[in-house]
This record gives sequence, C-alpha cells and structure tokens, in this order.
Amino acid sequence: MFPLDLDKYDLQVHDIRRNLAPAQLYVEALREDSKCNIGDSGALIAYSGEKTGRSPKDKRIVRHANSEEDIWWGTVNIPIDQHIFDTNLERAKDFLNTKEKLYVIDAFAGWDPATRIKIRVICSRPYHALFMHTMLIRPTPDELETFGEPDAVIFNAGEFPANRQTTGMTSKTSVDLNFETCEFVILGTEYAGEMKKGVFTLVNYLMPKRGILSMHCSATADRETGRSSVLFGLSGTGKTTLSADPDRLLVGDDEHCWSDDGIFNIEGGCYAKAIDLTPSSEPDIFQALRFGAVLENVVYDAETHHVDFHDTTLTQNTRGAYPIEFIKNAKIPCVAGHPTDVIFLTCDAFGVLPPVSKLTPEQAMYHFISGYTAKVAGTEMGVTEPQATFSPCFGGPFLVWSPMKYAELLAEKLRKHGTNVWLVNTGWSGGAYGEGSRMKLKLTRAIVDAIHRGKLVDAPTEADPVFGFHVVTECEGVPPEALVPKKSWSDPVKFDESARKLAGLFAKNFEQYAPLCTDEVKAAGPRI
Repeated sequence: MFPLDLDKYDLQVHDIRRNLAPAQLYVEALREDSKCNIGDSGALIAYSGEKTGRSPKDKRIVRHANSEEDIWWGTVNIPIDQHIFDTNLERAKDFLNTKEKLYVIDAFAGWDPATRIKIRVICSRPYHALFMHTMLIRPTPDELETFGEPDAVIFNAGEFPANRQTTGMTSKTSVDLNFETCEFVILGTEYAGEMKKGVFTLVNYLMPKRGILSMHCSATADRETGRSSVLFGLSGTGKTTLSADPDRLLVGDDEHCWSDDGIFNIEGGCYAKAIDLTPSSEPDIFQALRFGAVLENVVYDAETHHVDFHDTTLTQNTRGAYPIEFIKNAKIPCVAGHPTDVIFLTCDAFGVLPPVSKLTPEQAMYHFISGYTAKVAGTEMGVTEPQATFSPCFGGPFLVWSPMKYAELLAEKLRKHGTNVWLVNTGWSGGAYGEGSRMKLKLTRAIVDAIHRGKLVDAPTEADPVFGFHVVTECEGVPPEALVPKKSWSDPVKFDESARKLAGLFAKNFEQYAPLCTDEVKAAGPRI
C-alpha cells in the first residue's frame, strides 16, 4: 500500500514496507528479528541490545550559521560540523543499503493540524517501526495518500556502530541532528527512545520560533469545560500517576505544546516505565500493554510468555509503548483549551518544601528554570543524605534554546491566560529521607483535585520565610499540620538548617542563569 521510492536518499533497497499495520509488523518482527517475542498479554516484546537507555553524551547538533545563535551550546547540545554529520549519514545509508528490506513510517508530530510536523522514519528493525507507529500520530489512509515530502527524516541505523575515529565521536554511538536539513541519524544504539526524544528535540527547536511553548509535561482536561491542566516533574515525582485521574481526560503523558489556541499533545502514544508494574498500582497502563503495544527490555518466561515486571536483570529502565487511545479516558484528538493551572511536581527528599504553594509569574519562571527534585540517600555508594537534582524546564536533556527562551514563553502565556501556578511536593514531610515519611499519595491526590476544582485559588496562605512562595494552609482532605512543613518536624532548629541548605543549593544552581534574568526573576528565588 502506498509504494515509496527512497532513491532520493541514496537508498536502493527495493523491498520497502511502508506504514504496515501493527499485525503485519508483529509478523515481520517475529519472523525477521530474533530479539523479538510476544508476551502473554499480546504485547510485542523487544530488546534494544547493549543500550537500554538514551545516550545523551553522544548527542550532537550540526553547528550552522543559520541556527548557531539560537542554540544553547554546552553539555546538552554538543556541536559537530556539517562534514562530520554527512560522514555519519553516509555510514548510516551504507548500512541500510545492506538490508533486504526496510521499514518506513510516515506520521505526524503534534495534534494541531496547523502546526504539526511530518516525520518520516526509515529503519531496519520492524520493532522500531512499530514503536514509532505507536509514538507518532497515525495518519488516516487519505492523509497517508497525500503525505508528500516529510518535514524531517530519521535514518535509524542503530544496529551499526559509529566510527570511533571520526572527529568528534566519543564512542561507537552517535545521535546526530541537523536543523537545517531536518535530518536525524542514529548509529550504535538500538534503544527506541532515541527516536522519540529526537523528535521532541526537533519540536523544541521549531515551536519556540513560532511563539509556541514546547513542554516536557503531562496534561489533563476538564470533562465539561475543556480547559486543561499541565503537570511538570522529573522522574519519581508522580507525573504519570497523578495525570491518571479518572475524573479528568488524559491529553497526554509526556510532551505537549502551548499555542495561541490552547495545548496539544506532540505524540500519538505513551512510553511508560514498566518496572514493578501491577494491575493495582497502574491499572490503566497495565491494561494498555496488550496487542499493538511494545514491551521493551522486560524479562519473561520462555514457556508461558508471562512477563515479570519486577525482574530488572536487563535494566531498571523497562518500558512499555502503547497508543494513547488504549487509555479509556484519553481525549481524542489530544488537544485542549488553555490551562487553568500549571503544576510543578517535586519530590523533596530534604523534607523542606510544603505540600502545596502558589507561585507568582516571577517565581514560576525561577522554579521552571530550576527544575528541582531530589534523589534519596542510599541510591549510590557513599551517599548518606538527599541529593538535589536540577534540570532546567524539567527537561534539560531535550532543550535546544536557552532555558530563558522557554521560561519567557511560559511567563507570557501565564499572564495572558490568567493561569495559576502551583508547586506541589510529593516527597518527604516530618523530616528528611530517613527520618520523615513520604507524602501519602491520597493526600497529594486531594491537593491536585482541590487545584482542579479551583478550591485553592482563594485558600488562606502564608509566605514562606526562606523561599518566599505562598504556602497554602487549608486544603480539604489534608491535615493542617501537614501543610506547613516546619510544624511536622520534631526539631524546628534542624528544619531551619535544612531549609537554609536547600536554599543554598537553589541559589548555587541558579548562578548560571542569573545573568540572563530580570531583577524580578532573580528576586523570586530563596532568601539566604
């Protein structure tokens, strides 16, 4: 169906399987790929080989006169020149030309028809094709018939290594993006998430040029009004769990844009962590991992095909990819009105931040740029106390512009649409990790529910003496003593010491951004 000529890419493989249906891709994967099998739920089980996660240190961006002033160069965006990119692209094409057949997926990034990006994926593993069929927005037969030339092309030759001797290569893995040609080359890694995040990186470059804010967040919508709410948060903060709200519609779990018309999901699927997954812990996700979904790097019984989600022999980063319509309360199409609320989730293992605080636009910019959460003690040898983690805009590895670009767009939209911003701590209270206890999920759900019902807009607050934000002191379903952290600590002096320490970590991290900020934003940080 819909034959495709790839000669223009110097690819002379004659057997091109374009936009095969999931059932066909299952057959291809089980027949052609020894690394694939099928689980007892019907999901395709696939393995990505040596790499079971992204390789951020191997990502490269072509430095070009047309775009170099736009890009936030550094450890996230490492430059290579056009010649090196062309060398890697040629290597990828040479490998793809050794295959008897190739798989092509033509699909969209972005549910807004006016701004969506046409993506073409060219790969040699049917598992990769099914993954991107799942994660991108699937065109109708008519849209596929008239798809035309794509806006961006992914050449996935991940089974073949990069040449370590090529200038600028630090390993046999190389993930290269060229914003001028909108080409994306993958060598030396078969981890499917590289394609997903490559598309997100491209969106993070293109959308801000149009005045559209791209966001690493989940989003839900009110069933009656259509107004949305977005939740930002790093790993372990509860972003996926809290966006699974039976009283609201799911717009998406990971990547969105905020335009003049509202918000829209970038993706057509979800890519959820599968570690320790059970029907009781995440019922919506568990039932979604069925025929048409992909389970990545999980361990299963060869006789029964039963998947052991608790087995991390291969990796702790086990994943499941499934179409968003597999979630029963998904909002299709995945678009919604302007957000009534923006929620920054943090897991504060220091036990200092309150369960919920209201932020001014300037404080929102400060905390958005900071992107704070904390890792608990004991996760690494020698770590005996919580470790602060900062990721700008809650998505540092995928930013292209300076964090200030995204923060300014956020502040502009907050003011224009009267959106409330909240900082919600899903971490510890009554003491730091090891002394206090983790916030109960039912209390955090009560807080988020109160936010969505507009109950906290006029709730009483008190200013935090160190961080300056407005701490909510009354919330239905939450004990008052739990809302003000210092009251839950047995040692107030120790609390003050921890608060000052965390404030110092914020200030130290923000030094790199302060020269680019207004005085109002700098003043919105903690007082030391």
